[in-house]
Amino acid sequence: MQTLLTPAPPQTAAKKHLLGWTVFSVLVLAAAAFGALGGLLFVYSTDLPQVEELERYRPSSITELYDDQGRVIGSFALQRRVIASYNDFPKVLRDAVISTEDKEFEKHWGVDFYRVFGAAWRDLMAGSKAQGASTLTMQLARNLFLSPERAYRRKLQEIMLSLQIERRFTKPQIFTMYANQIFLGHGAYGFEAGAEFYFGKKARDLTLEEAALLAGMPKAPNLYSPINNPERAVRRRNLVINSLLEDGKITTDEATRAKNAPLKLNVQWDTNSLAPYFVEEVRQYLEKKYGSDQVHEGGLRVYTTLDMDLQKTANQAVLDGLAAYERRHGSKGSLRNVLANGATLDGFRHPDWQEPLEPGSYVHALVRSLSGTSAIVKFGKYLATIGPGEMAWTGKRSPRELLSVGDIVYVKVQSLAPDGAAKVSLEQDSGTQGALIALDNSTGDIKAMVGGRDFDESKFNRATQALRQVGSAFKPYVYTTAVEKGASPDDVILDAPVTFTTASGPYTPHNYDGRFEGTITLRRALSQSRNVPALKLADRLGMNAIIETARRFGITSPMPAYLPVAIGAAEVTLIEQTAAFTTFPNDGVRVVPRYIRRVTDYQGQVLEEDYPEVRDVITPQTARVMTSLLQQVVRHGTAYAAASLKHPLAGKTGTTNDFTDAWFIGFSPSIACGVWVGFDEKKTLGNKETGARAALPIWMDFMRVALAGRDDENFTPPQPVAHAAVAQTLDTSDQAPGDGETH
Repeated sequence: MQTLLTPAPPQTAAKKHLLGWTVFSVLVLAAAAFGALGGLLFVYSTDLPQVEELERYRPSSITELYDDQGRVIGSFALQRRVIASYNDFPKVLRDAVISTEDKEFEKHWGVDFYRVFGAAWRDLMAGSKAQGASTLTMQLARNLFLSPERAYRRKLQEIMLSLQIERRFTKPQIFTMYANQIFLGHGAYGFEAGAEFYFGKKARDLTLEEAALLAGMPKAPNLYSPINNPERAVRRRNLVINSLLEDGKITTDEATRAKNAPLKLNVQWDTNSLAPYFVEEVRQYLEKKYGSDQVHEGGLRVYTTLDMDLQKTANQAVLDGLAAYERRHGSKGSLRNVLANGATLDGFRHPDWQEPLEPGSYVHALVRSLSGTSAIVKFGKYLATIGPGEMAWTGKRSPRELLSVGDIVYVKVQSLAPDGAAKVSLEQDSGTQGALIALDNSTGDIKAMVGGRDFDESKFNRATQALRQVGSAFKPYVYTTAVEKGASPDDVILDAPVTFTTASGPYTPHNYDGRFEGTITLRRALSQSRNVPALKLADRLGMNAIIETARRFGITSPMPAYLPVAIGAAEVTLIEQTAAFTTFPNDGVRVVPRYIRRVTDYQGQVLEEDYPEVRDVITPQTARVMTSLLQQVVRHGTAYAAASLKHPLAGKTGTTNDFTDAWFIGFSPSIACGVWVGFDEKKTLGNKETGARAALPIWMDFMRVALAGRDDENFTPPQPVAHAAVAQTLDTSDQAPGDGETH
């Protein structure tokens, strides 16, 4: 039987031929498309960063400074960021971020293709550039590696990087990197730093409404800033809460309560404002040793010697003391007026208004309006009234006699109310400056430092940089030299008119009160700060010996061997003078001032650890004799007002010619404190503005707090010893040639 093969009909063959060509064409086009896509991916990926870098990546973080009890007193950073771990972010915050930014975060591979293609189609139809639809992973890739430009090229690179990130890291790791990197406005980066800045708490302690507010900010940090735009911030917060409710993350009751919660911020402005002069000294040291990049990006942990509570006391004491001085000398007028400078009342903002305010703060305020009996002033969000009672010290009865609309006035905050009302007293800033430094006697730890009235107006540190004549506060070096040579506090010396023959001519000194007391003991001569006895001692002992003593005490400033230096013509800094005085309560051992105890890197590895540096200066007996002499200054001498503190205290006042500088350097058995008051330019503070009047009250206000809890301390008295009556030999008629110049 023969089988016959029947040829296919012509139409069927044609269809097969057409189908073959169609399939071939589709394959060619697909290959071309894939080739083009591959080439496109190759081109766009050639300059992509390596995702492997993330394994070694750690974003720049804040270098924080801590006080002696571990409290933050300052920070250095290009970006305010505190690195946190996944578990540091509470579930409510994680849920809020995911519900708002990327609902499918736990499911996708780094890219939500449905959202991406949908957004791309909408952008194409609208004729705009690619934007939106970014997952958390894509946002992380963009923030870490890419520019913020809106273009298809950048979006494609985001996708490629996101896929690589998802291959290498777990979801918790990706979320943690995102949560530490994202910008939240006002210099805060990451949710930990955001929680601390806006609410003054750790992220783990955030409430639902607080977490929702932060989670809503990454979209537009400035637009949704609760500081600049509180109403928009609340609306955005409530949208986040609704998203959580829709996703079943919270209950209806929780959502209702959170949406009705008022916006409560506890903004933590720059902590450097507490001790800005101290922080600046630390910054300069750290940058010199570790470099600027490490200090501002490396997240160092710097454990300093400062005591936050004593620093607050020091700040207040200096400002109150300067205010008391200003009131004694009446109103100077000459206020700056913003309207005269072309500004407007509504547009003016003083830098003071960015600082934290509380009762006791001193701030510049703007005069908004005037009436016959009062002036309305504004500072920040607060309004206050200045009436006759607040300005009685000026001698003016009506604000119109002193103020004009647009004037910038200096006020002290008495109280602040939540509704923006405030009570203030009118003060004055005529340019007087003050400085204070406090040291722990045994360690040299700097417990408080005030370098001037206002760091924002002048960063010159008058505690460490200003060389000023020290006046009679120099005399202890003269008496120390005499005691070392065998003098006793009960030796006598003649306080009477005298003329010294010097290389520049006759030098006839006088005492502050213009009188002479005749024969007196060295004890009384120092306690009453008599100039003539000090000069007689210095002339007999020799100025070179006096200067050598001062050098041993740590005085490094230039000191010519002129006789007037013995009564304070030498210029020294407050810090070296205060540190020198720690020698007396330390039984002759001087401690070098110390700013830092320890520095660690971000991982906690110790980079440096500083220990007290001490130097032997004088014998314990000499130190105890001098301490007993300086105690008399407080008990019966020029610093008698300090006796009211009812504590073992010693010290020395200092006043220069024409009352240009006022000093008091004093100490208890445990702490030494120095205060200086004056103008930056060397002009008079005014008649009788002595160290006892201008500087001592500031010292007392500080020490009153610093001495709390130290009731049991006391000085060690000197041992009674036989002595040579050196002082009694000084009153012979044949004076040795002096080596001084007119003071």
